[in-house]
Amino acid sequence: MQKNNGRKFKAVVIGVSTGGVSALKLVLGALPADFPIPVLVVTHITPDSDDGLAILLDTLCAIRVKEADDQEPMIPGSVYLAPANYHMMVERGGTLALSIDPLVNFARPSVDVLFETAAEVYGPALIGVIMTGAGNDGSKGLSKIKSCGGMAIVQDPADAEMDAMPRSALQLLKADHIVLLVEIPPLLIRLAGVKP
Repeated sequence: MQKNNGRKFKAVVIGVSTGGVSALKLVLGALPADFPIPVLVVTHITPDSDDGLAILLDTLCAIRVKEADDQEPMIPGSVYLAPANYHMMVERGGTLALSIDPLVNFARPSVDVLFETAAEVYGPALIGVIMTGAGNDGSKGLSKIKSCGGMAIVQDPADAEMDAMPRSALQLLKADHIVLLVEIPPLLIRLAGVKP
């Protein structure tokens, strides 16, 4: 748990779709190994995908990256990716849950499901990030994060490989930060209170 001008953040949630692999390489690849809060990621992947993306990102990143397991406790300095064909949710007490509930926004995993459950658990101590992607998954979830007092970060649609997800989010809520992709890692590092 870190302070940022009096605010303490306990988790980061990231939603991404089309163009997400390169975006995640850039953002997660720039986070230090001692990043002090857990990072939860939903990216839209095909239902038959294996854990190859998590393995790839783990080899490229200083921070630990893994696919989430059901009932897994989250630890700081780790990134958890939702597995293919499972919604990832945050439960009280800081554990992850996986479900095969119906698709939300034509997706499973759904960004909204992660964001909404995380907002209920962390309230103002949550940072939500929407990056490149098609469709509108994540918009309602990021709005819920804002309504619970959390921080909303949206990649500038003009900078996104696919601008639909960022545009949809910005139509629904006033983001705290609208930034270029390359600006997201230093912003997260500063918000998490990492010492330079």
